[in-house]
Amino acid sequence: MYKELDVELTKAEEQIMKILWRIKKGMIRNVLEEYDDPKPAYTTVATIIKILEKKGFVTKNPIGNTHEYAPAISKQDYTGKFLKRFVGKYFSNSYKTMISSLSSNEDLSAKEMEEIIELFQNQLKSKNEN
Repeated sequence: MYKELDVELTKAEEQIMKILWRIKKGMIRNVLEEYDDPKPAYTTVATIIKILEKKGFVTKNPIGNTHEYAPAISKQDYTGKFLKRFVGKYFSNSYKTMISSLSSNEDLSAKEMEEIIELFQNQLKSKNEN
């Protein structure tokens, strides 16, 4: 199972996790099929999956002389843990500071800001009902 470590995935590891989250489970060849060309070597994917298994992100199930791999952590759980580490690392554990920084970004349109406010209002309403 996923270890409660301050573990960040490399880009290569994250790419494989995204594939596994999408296909739910599969063998190395199934993961390899999901890559665009040029595809990495089979041994490269196998090595990265082995690393992910050691880190606790992937489980394996023996099937004949091969293994089927599946995510040990949901995409939602990983994203939440990643975001929490990100906010801690770059915004001193302050979501308010992060939102302030994002809202002052010129690339964020007024419409996107309105949608974010609406999301927060819906979340607040949901929390107040419970």
